[in-house]
Amino acid sequence: MEQNGVQDYSKLFGTQVHDANTAFEFLMVAVFQPGMSWKVAASKLPVFKRLFANFDYHKIATFDEPEIESIESDAEMIQNDRKIQAVFQNAKAAVNLEPEFKDLADYFWSFKPADSEAIDRTALGTTVAKDMKKRGFTFVGPTTMGLLLTGIGILPRPHRD
Repeated sequence: MEQNGVQDYSKLFGTQVHDANTAFEFLMVAVFQPGMSWKVAASKLPVFKRLFANFDYHKIATFDEPEIESIESDAEMIQNDRKIQAVFQNAKAAVNLEPEFKDLADYFWSFKPADSEAIDRTALGTTVAKDMKKRGFTFVGPTTMGLLLTGIGILPRPHRD
């Protein structure tokens, strides 16, 4: 029986993530989330894990057309070819971050502000999204990147009153 992706994502959300593949997992949710709730995207984490080499972006970057077609035709996969293609493009872009950065997580952590409590989440999300787009990433908007930075613990979770 597959794990519940929503529970796994919720439990991990806001913890400091320094593992590159886990950072890519958060990036995948960010790619698939627009146009649906985060719960729908996160609920597919077990499917993503199965189809996308346990989030190993080095392996994903080497997938060829038969593997891509298999993923696109999987009945449990979110059927959005543009977002699926974005995963492959983002995997290649993540590999290309090296050797400038140790890995994808190191890249994200390079944006950690000195005072993360006073930071404007939207402004930082915009900065990260622009940098990522310059580096070949796609489906990385300011809002989802701000959320990703919170999800992997770079920015604090918003306070709830």
